[in-house]
Amino acid sequence: MARQSWLDAATQTPLIEQYAQQLESFTQTMQDGVVSDQELSVQEERIVSLMKKIEPKLDDALHAEVTQLLCELTAYDLMQVIHTMGGPKPASRLSL
Repeated sequence: MARQSWLDAATQTPLIEQYAQQLESFTQTMQDGVVSDQELSVQEERIVSLMKKIEPKLDDALHAEVTQLLCELTAYDLMQVIHTMGGPKPASRLSL
């Protein structure tokens, strides 16, 4: 399997979200537009399994960098969700 770049070569924007949206687990979960407790639990199990598989393979320096990357990626995802949910607010039409 060819290596998937984490960044778009032209724009230098992250591609991880696009890859995630192509995962079978994601597409199946999103078919009905609802994420159930069970689906969320199964996704968490996949994450834990991958962490247990990968973490021991990292030396301390790389572990620190990957931990920072995961934290920054999670913060970015949370910010995107909050930004999208907040969206632009309509201007108030109340006159004082």
